[in-house]
Order: sequence, then C-alpha cells, then structure tokens
Amino acid sequence: MIALTPIGRRAGRRLSFVPAALSALALLSGCAVGPDYVRPTMEIPAAYKEAGPWKTAQPGQVDPNQNWWEIYGDKTLDRLMAQANVANQTIAQAAAQYRQARALVAQARAAFWPQVTAGVSADRTRSMTNSGTKLGNTYAATLDASWEPDLWGAVRRSVEASNATAQSSAAQLAAARLSVQAALAQDYLQLRVTDEQKALFARTIAAFERSLKLTQSQYNAGVALRSDVALAEAQLRTAQASAIDLDTQRDQLEHAIAILTGRAPADFTLPPAPESWQANVPAIPAGVPSQLLERRPDIASAERLAAAANAQIGVEQAAYYPDLILSGGLGFSSGTAALSQWFNTPSRIWSLGAALAQTVFDGGLRGARVDEARAGFDAAVAQYKQTVLGGFQEVEDNLSNLRVLANESVAQDQAVEASRLSERLALAQYRAGTTTYLTVVTAQALTLSNERTAVDLLGRRLLSSVALIKATGGGWNAARLDTPMADAGTAVH
Repeated sequence: MIALTPIGRRAGRRLSFVPAALSALALLSGCAVGPDYVRPTMEIPAAYKEAGPWKTAQPGQVDPNQNWWEIYGDKTLDRLMAQANVANQTIAQAAAQYRQARALVAQARAAFWPQVTAGVSADRTRSMTNSGTKLGNTYAATLDASWEPDLWGAVRRSVEASNATAQSSAAQLAAARLSVQAALAQDYLQLRVTDEQKALFARTIAAFERSLKLTQSQYNAGVALRSDVALAEAQLRTAQASAIDLDTQRDQLEHAIAILTGRAPADFTLPPAPESWQANVPAIPAGVPSQLLERRPDIASAERLAAAANAQIGVEQAAYYPDLILSGGLGFSSGTAALSQWFNTPSRIWSLGAALAQTVFDGGLRGARVDEARAGFDAAVAQYKQTVLGGFQEVEDNLSNLRVLANESVAQDQAVEASRLSERLALAQYRAGTTTYLTVVTAQALTLSNERTAVDLLGRRLLSSVALIKATGGGWNAARLDTPMADAGTAVH
C-alpha cells in the first residue's frame, strides 16, 4: 500500500497507467460464474379436457385490451372496480412491495460502482524537543475511493436475481389486483342474485297473500275448512321469514364490497338492483393450455422466482474465487489553514493500493451455500410446475362447472315451467272445489323451490364465469412485466 506520498512528476507518470488498468479489469469482469438460466419445461396438454365448445372464441369474449369485468355490461360494477383499483389496501400493499423490490435492484446495482468518500480534518499536536515545547497544526482534505471489480460475476448474478425478484413482485401485484377484482365481481354479482331472490320472494309473498284471502273467502262461504286457512297463513309466514333471512346475506356481501373498494361498511350502501337489471353470463373461451403460462400472473411470478434462485447459485459459486479490491486517494495536507498553501505540490498527497484476498479454508461453508442455492432452485422449479398444474386444474374445474351448470339451468327452467303449470291447475281445481288446499300448497312450494333453484343456478354460473376469467389470467399477459433496471452486464461500462 502506498500512502501519504507527495505528488510529483514521476508519481504523475506512475498514475497514468490507471485508466488502462481499469479498462482491462472491466474486460475481465465480462465473465459470470454459475449456470445461465433456462426456463423450466414441462409436459403441456394440447387442449383442455373440459373445454368442449368453450374452446372456440365467441363474441363477447374477454379482450386483453379491455377491462375484463366490462363483459358483464354493468355500469355499477364498472364504477366499483374503478374505486377498488385505486383504494383497495391489498393492492396498495402489493404495490408497495413491488417498489421495495425495485429499490433492492438499485441497491444490488450500486455494487458495480466505486465507493467515494470525502473528508476534512484539523489536528493540533504538542511535542517536546531539546529546545522546548513545540506546537503544530495539521490541516488535511482527502478524497478516497475503493472499488471491487466484478471479476467473477457475483454482482451481475446478484442484480440478475434482484431483477427477477422484482419482476416476480410485479406479477404478484398483478395477481393481487386480479384477485381483488375477481372477489369484487363475485361479491357484487352474488349481491345482485340475492336481490333477485328477494324480488322472487316479494312476488311469491304477494301470491301467497292472495291465496290466504282466497281460503278465507272460501272458509267464510262455508266451502273450505279452517285448516285450509291455517295452512295458507303458515305458508305465507314461512315465506316472509325466508325473505327476511336474505337480508343477512345481502348485508354481508355489501360489507365485503365496501372493504374491497377501500371504505368502511358504515360509509357504503348499495341500492337494490333496478328492475331493468339482467344477468349476463358471458361465453369465456379458455384458449389452449400453453397460453396459460403467459396469461396467469401467479405462474409468471413463480417462473421469475425460479430465475432468481438460479442466479443465486452463481452468487454463491463466485465465493470460490479471490476478491480484488482497488483503493486510492487524493488530498492536501498543510500546516496552515491558508487555502493558498494547500495547492502547492509539497502539500499534495496521494495513495494507491490493491488487495487480493482468497479464502483458503472455511470448513465447507461455501460448498454448503452452493448446495443450499441449488436446492432453492430445485424448490422454486417444483413450485413453478405446481403452480402451472394448479392453474390447469382451476381452468378445468370452471370449464366443467360452466358446462354442467348450463345444462342444469336448461333442465331447471323446464322444471320451473312445469311447476308453474301444476300450480295454476291446482288453484283452478281448488276454486272449483275438486281438490283440497293441500294440493295447492304442495304445488306452490314446488314452484317456489324450483324458482329459487333457478336463481341460485344463475348465481353459480355467474360466479363460475368470473372464476374462469380469473383462472385464465383476466386478459393479463407476461409481456407486461417490466424490466426494473437495464441489463446488469452493461452497468459497469
């Protein structure tokens, strides 16, 4: 180490080699130890098992360039989505975590550059000599720098890992947003289905009230039994109680929507659906399985974590190689505080040094860390493949649900029509005195049950359609992942 040496002409000539040396080190730092990342591969089926007619794109499909929830054609839902996208706290948390990940990339990239420090000092000393006590002042100003060239690519691999982690965080943000949007859509649609149930009960209660008046008239006329009146009243009160029970479900859904849009339940009220509201169960083409790898943010996140784990192997392998640290400094030192004296050649100082360090024995620590990194990569790959398989399952499940529920709805609509006909015939026979009121009650109960089931099936189809949109990524694409920082390999040049 050369230190506190006055600068002269010979020193200036000696320093002239520094730019050339730094250029050579920059070229040497082009290598990076560790395996280059290759995206994990797995067997992908050519088509979904449950796709059937859903595989073909149809009018009204989810357009990746639009907000997917607009496919339901509900302005209230559109407004709630806009509020959730800016006020939901789960999304805000994921966005903050993404900013953290980007900051970590910047931290990792900082290791490419020298660390430069500046300092000033003033000292007063007292020394004893034969001639007596001597007092002296020393003033100094220095600029020091140290740099560890990335000879083996440890920093580049670290930046590579940070970049991949930040991209994973970006995908996690997209996944959080999609999850919130899907939850909001499902809660809203379920609330509207609950409104449909309440409207059904309102119509049913009105019909049961008319039936009660009919039985009372029949009883007053002496052509009906008192038990008929009691049975009609019991049927009416049961329907009224069931209608009231729906309020609990609606209130809970309204509270959930408030939270998803970033508000307290006390500050949020959603009016009942207008009479013009109509449920729209859209056709959702699932595409082909290979597209799912690009369309689901959770799959993209898992793949990026595998890339980060791969880069970490290189970081740990770089520890097997020696570290080179270059340091240098320039400054001025003078016995007077007068600045005019600092810039004289005798007052100038410089230092230049290099240190090469290599771990000789660490008890197997480096090898264990490499093994840990490799195992971490294997775990990340397994997690990625499991996420892909889980995505396939979600798509298959919801394709199956939509197909089965659509067929069931057709059969249920036929059951509703048949039960309504049975109810009309039973009422006509009761008015004619050819049957008991028990027949009417049985027919009315069957009609109400079938109508409730039909509305419930509508709700299940709506929820499954949202679930399928979520399972296929909601129009998201992995190409939307940004690169938080430029390629690490160009950072030092």
